[in-house]
Amino acid sequence: MHEALLFALVAVLAFLAGLALPLLRGHFRRRALQAQIEEAKREAERLRQEALLSAQKEIQEMRAREEQRLRRWEAELTQLEERLRQREDRLGKKSHYLEMVEDALRRDEAELERLIEMGQKLLAEERELLERLSGFTQEEAKEYLLKLVEAESERYFAKKIAEVERRTRQEAERRARRILADALQRLALDYVEEATVTAVPLPSEEYKGRIIGRDGRNIRTFEALTGVEVLVDDTPEVVVLSSFHPIRREVARLALERLLEDGRIHPARIEEMVRKAKDQVEAVIREQGEKAAMEVGVELPDELIQLLGRLHFRQSYGQNQLRHAVEVSFIARMLAEELGIDPRPAKRAGLLHDIGKALDHEVEGPHALIGADLVKRYGEPWPIVNAIAAHHGQVEPATITAVLIQAADALSAARPGARVETYERYIQRLADLEKLARAYPQVKEAYALQAGREVRVILRPEKTTDEMAAKLAYDIARRIEEELQYPGEIKVTVIRQTQYTETAR
Repeated sequence: MHEALLFALVAVLAFLAGLALPLLRGHFRRRALQAQIEEAKREAERLRQEALLSAQKEIQEMRAREEQRLRRWEAELTQLEERLRQREDRLGKKSHYLEMVEDALRRDEAELERLIEMGQKLLAEERELLERLSGFTQEEAKEYLLKLVEAESERYFAKKIAEVERRTRQEAERRARRILADALQRLALDYVEEATVTAVPLPSEEYKGRIIGRDGRNIRTFEALTGVEVLVDDTPEVVVLSSFHPIRREVARLALERLLEDGRIHPARIEEMVRKAKDQVEAVIREQGEKAAMEVGVELPDELIQLLGRLHFRQSYGQNQLRHAVEVSFIARMLAEELGIDPRPAKRAGLLHDIGKALDHEVEGPHALIGADLVKRYGEPWPIVNAIAAHHGQVEPATITAVLIQAADALSAARPGARVETYERYIQRLADLEKLARAYPQVKEAYALQAGREVRVILRPEKTTDEMAAKLAYDIARRIEEELQYPGEIKVTVIRQTQYTETAR
């Protein structure tokens, strides 16, 4: 029985424990929740205090900035008020001065009217006295004086007209010389020597065998892909690339240098390097064309930009053709400004005047006409087309722009130092000039002067007359144009002198 009571007691206790556990759990949960709420309130209060302090600090900074800006405004307003006060003082002084000037002018006007009235009376009296003394009436005296003045005026104005014509010619020559001198002084560019070969240094002599390859297959592949002749001669550690096409020669140089750096030289590698070199040269052409157009300040179609950039690799007598085009554009623009006309067509035509040289290796004909056809195809106006076609005289210049391009092209090419010749070519050109002039039987001697820009011809006086000398100068100049190649202009001076000598004994 005790066991049954004990069992029942345990059962009751277990029942009571089952009822009390949820209550305890709820109590502890409420206490934890109240603690969290209190903690949240304290955190919210802390955040509120921090936000309040931050807002107060920001308000103080804004107030300080605004006060500083207000102080600057007050200083500026004070300065402005001071300037306005000074200006008002100056205006007051000027107003006072103008009032004094106005009073003086009124007095002078009254005095002038009095003098005019007095002068009119004196003139009437003098007129009556002159009529009595001369025996002429006023109308008769006018007619007589007009005849005298007319005769004198004819002589005076004839003399003045001659003097004005002389001064006008002198002024025109002086101004032309000044314009040309300004153009040359303001534009002086350096140029490199013209070349048809390029020397590429080798790391060592053994690379010549690699370049040639087995049975010459490497060098044949390289020459076929680039269109350039490769000269592997006895010069130590140097290979020469020869071609009259400058772009092909540049592609070959870049490709060969890359092959030498890589060390692997075989037909497939050669083809890859040539392709990369062509891409690099095309990028340089594009960059140089855009740079030139930007330097001059003109906008061009992409096709003309590409053709213009090809002139970067072209030289004429050592003068870089792209720099020459830029220089011609600058000179033509300055000449147009000096003449008071629109400089934009002149500088555009100057930049494009030699663009035909970009294709003269592919197209037959004079580069001026090739260039004119090119720009016409890309929509350039007729004055630009005419200026390009006429700059070497293949067609007649029809606008003042065309004449300016001719002058600018001659200035850029003919000024001292613009074009450089090799020593052999220079000597040969002088010899050809003198030989051509001496070919005439009337010529006693001929001398090439000023680096070949003038040839001075001494005639045999007993075989010529003055009229024949003039004709001979014309014939020599035309023959030079037809037979010789030269930069700029050549002046032909023919000298005929007759001397008589006697001896007194």
